[in-house]
Amino acid sequence: MPDIVEGDIVVEKAGNVATITIDRESKLNTMTVAMDRKMNRLVYELNQDYDVRAIVLTGRGSRAFSAGSDINDLDEYGSNWEYRNRFDAGKDYARAIWLLRAPVIAAIKGYCIGGGLEMACAADVRIAAPNSSYGAGEIRWGWHGGSGATQLLTRAIGPGYASRMLLTGDRIDAEEAYRIGLVQEMRDVDDVLPAAQELAASIAALAPIATQRTKHLVRMADNLPLEAALLVENDSFAYCMLTEDAAEGRAAFAEKRPAHFRGR
Repeated sequence: MPDIVEGDIVVEKAGNVATITIDRESKLNTMTVAMDRKMNRLVYELNQDYDVRAIVLTGRGSRAFSAGSDINDLDEYGSNWEYRNRFDAGKDYARAIWLLRAPVIAAIKGYCIGGGLEMACAADVRIAAPNSSYGAGEIRWGWHGGSGATQLLTRAIGPGYASRMLLTGDRIDAEEAYRIGLVQEMRDVDDVLPAAQELAASIAALAPIATQRTKHLVRMADNLPLEAALLVENDSFAYCMLTEDAAEGRAAFAEKRPAHFRGR
């Protein structure tokens, strides 16, 4: 897949890594309904591109990863029933990030609030700058987040910390986000994106079937009872062990050389 420029969403490829940039810097990288549709279409294309083995998600500039939905555009979702069914209509950007099969690294600078926080929580790993801040302020306006705020945030940091953020709408800074485990790594502002791309490249160099199965199994740990999850893990392990990549990995280990994985 070549690089894609959709005006306010840009996808660039370097090797087996794709970088998605929300490119609406003057509006704090807020998302419109039109951008919802673009993001969903791009995610579908990325999921079909087997050369893409890891993904970086970021926002343009240093002021914001994303400040969530453009509040002036919310009426474009339609009636309450249409709003409820927006997943099926391809009009939910955070849900789109959740549906990416390849591992996703969020590179976060500045505001990461509302739907921006939901996108970050939909990523697998979060690398952030000291100027980043995080909030789910929807409760202050009469609603709560609907694309993972109550569920993904709770799984990321636990019910106590999540409840504090969700029930008050208070914002936390980068140091607190790192302390409670919302952020896995802190870097200087200029180093955030290169660090995320470096991590993505290291993941992309591994066997893609194994990395995608591992991402899936980490999610299963949150969704299944332990005994069932262990059985799912074993089935996945047995499948991976019979792939061409596993045979290549064993051969590379025996021959003391780098492995060359093909995703087969």
